This record gives sequence, structure tokens and C-alpha cells, in this order.
Amino acid sequence: MKNYNITIIGLGYVGLPLAVEFAKKYPVTGFDIDAIRVDELNKGHDDTLEVEDEKLQSVLVQGTPKNKGLYLTTDITDIKASNIYFVTVPTPIDEYKRPDLTPLIKASETLGKVIGKGDIVVYESTVYPGATEEDCLPVIEKVSGLTFNKDFYAGYSPERINPGDKDRPLVKIKKVTSGSTPKVADEIDALYNTILLNGTHKASSIKVAEASKVIENAQRDLNISFVNELALIFDRMGIDTSDVIDAAGSKWNFIKYKPGLVGGHCIGVDPYYLAFKAEALGYYPQVIRSGRRVNDYMPHFVADKVVKLMIQKGHKILNSNVLVLGITFKENCPDIRNTKVVDVVHELAAFGCKVDVHDPWADPEEVMDEYGVQTFQDGSRLYDKKYDAVVLAVAHRQFTGIDFPKLTNGSNTVIFDIKGFLDQNIVDGRL
Repeated sequence: MKNYNITIIGLGYVGLPLAVEFAKKYPVTGFDIDAIRVDELNKGHDDTLEVEDEKLQSVLVQGTPKNKGLYLTTDITDIKASNIYFVTVPTPIDEYKRPDLTPLIKASETLGKVIGKGDIVVYESTVYPGATEEDCLPVIEKVSGLTFNKDFYAGYSPERINPGDKDRPLVKIKKVTSGSTPKVADEIDALYNTILLNGTHKASSIKVAEASKVIENAQRDLNISFVNELALIFDRMGIDTSDVIDAAGSKWNFIKYKPGLVGGHCIGVDPYYLAFKAEALGYYPQVIRSGRRVNDYMPHFVADKVVKLMIQKGHKILNSNVLVLGITFKENCPDIRNTKVVDVVHELAAFGCKVDVHDPWADPEEVMDEYGVQTFQDGSRLYDKKYDAVVLAVAHRQFTGIDFPKLTNGSNTVIFDIKGFLDQNIVDGRL
């Protein structure tokens, strides 16, 4: 195996853990265009909380490392000496729910300015099948003047980071790998296996690896959309969906999915990438699109249900005080990407409610910048007023200690539990 000099482009939830693990064995340069993020990391702290401060600080070095260690920079000249590049930038959707490859294209342009003969670039960002070879690599060729699979090579290994999951860190995840030639595929696979504990699955092609990623999350999206649709049906029947699922779960081959809001960087986004590519090829994916419609509707259903319950208890909706607990897309992590709780907040506000949002994990400035929603982290502020309705939106562990009688108007307050997190005896409704 050759002497690797590694660059990671993009130092977010995916790139930073990858950089830290490789830096334990190889010289690694972490590159990001966000100077504030790089400065924070150089001080030894990761505000995504994916990498513990002690672990980050143990690999940080000042200046480009010669043997092993991690150097963080915003200067493109610092990554020219590398011979293998990993791209871990975001791949979001735009306002029309179409793939936005802008970060990926810009990263490819950057690569085109630094890549040399014999170098390898490995993409980890989630894309539709074909994007690496059809959209990204031609950009590198154009900027660099080099020829793909002659002067430089490529691979794709989809990220499988689960934000906030300390039981499944990067090194314990089995990764899919691939390469643009059989030899390169073997080389990339072997390199990943120097840091992984549970091995890899080497796909037969880059497109197969890309497709594997989008269907992982499309499958989960569809499963959740099914139980969300059940929740819509059973609500009209006056049946508790969780009770139904518990009963059905007594059968050995029933898979227990729970209804809920589907956000985040993967499940709520990846199906749109697959649908986009399918439609570009002349096929309209009815099942995938149907699942997305159901899941996108759920925040509206939640807000509507809360308001109806408030009316049943005699509340005047205009200027009523509503508390939403949690705004991140999942529990016990600060990740607010594509959170659907924001849609619940906006819907309640549209009804005329005065909505307070408490989340001990989310950065209030980040939430305000991204969504225009004011939040607070200090749990003691919960009891500054009495609320007409409380919506448990995210199952943060800190919420187990909330004194509900202290922040409500007694039994007159509506308590709605999206996550099935609270004692069923105190809630008025749940998904």
C-alpha cells in the first residue's frame, strides 16, 4: 500500500469523524470554506458533538503533517500535496425539492485545481446514481485538464453517519465502497479497512454504490410513510396507532415502525434524489413520491390536531400560549438540518398561537439564521408562564425531568406527544 497523504473536503457531521480516524494513521489535511468552523475545530471543539473534544485534540497538529495527524485549513494551497481526496460536502434539495449539487460541483472545481496525475478522489456525499461520473468528474477533468481513469481515478463510498448515535460511530459502521477500475476499487476498499472494525462491502460499480445509499433511506422513508398514513386513518377511527402497532408487533415477522416527523439530512432528502433521476429517465416513481407526500403532510396534521384538541377544551386559539419541546430533527443531538418541527411551529403560528420553542441541544442563533424561529435552551425558563398546549416534538432525554403540572393550566392544557415519549396518562393525543 502506498504512502497516503489524505485530504478531506468538508468538515461537517461526515467529514470530521472521517478525518479524525484517518489522522490516527495517516497525514490528513481537513479543508473547509467555512472559516468560523475551521477556527472552532482548531481550538479543539466540535459543535456538532460528533467528535469528542479530547479525541479531536489528540490528532490536531500545526502545519501539514508528515506521518500522521490532522491539519485544518481554508487555504487551497495546503491540499495540493495530497494524493487521495475524500469529498464529504452537503447535498441538499432546493425549494422545489430538486437535488442541489452546488456544493458538490464547487468541491469538484476545487479538486480540479489541485489534483495531480495518479491521484484518487472518493465521494461520500449522497447523490443519485450516475452523479459522480456524469456530473462531478467532468468538472474535475475540465478544470484540471486531466483525463479520468487515465490521469486520475475515482471511487464512491456513501456515508452512513447517524448523528448523535454513540453506539454506531464511524469505525463500527460497515461501509459500501467502489472504484472506477477494479484495481482502484481494491485500493479504496483496503484503505477504508485500515480504520473500520466491521469491514466493508465492495460494490460492483460506482453507480451501484450510489444507488445503495439512496434506497437505504428511501426504504425507511416509505416504511415510516406507511405508519404515518395508518395514524391518519386510525385518528378518524378514534384508535391509538401505537396500541395497534404494539398489538401487531406480537407477530414474529411484523416490523415495528412508529409514526412521526421525517426530517434530517438523509431520510427526508434522499428519496427526492432517486425520484429526480428516475423522472429524468422517463419513469415517474409513484410509490416513492406517494411516501414523500404523506410524510411532508404530517406537520400540518399535527398542528391541526393540536388546535382541534384545544378547541374541544374550550380554548380561544388566537394568542393562546403553546410550548413546543424540541426543534432538532432527532433526539439528543444538535442537528437541525431539514427538521420538520419547524413546519409544526409555523402552522401553529398561522392559526394565531403564540409559540415558544425550547430545545436544550439546538443553538438558538443557528435556528434563527436557518429558519427564523426563536428558541431558548435554558430549561428554567419553561416555568415563566402557563401554557394552553404543549407539543412534545423531540424525545430529548432532558425532557424526562420536566414538571408538566408546573407549566400547564392543569387538566385544561392540551398535551400532544409526537414521539410516544411521555406517560400516556398525561397526554391528550399522540401519533
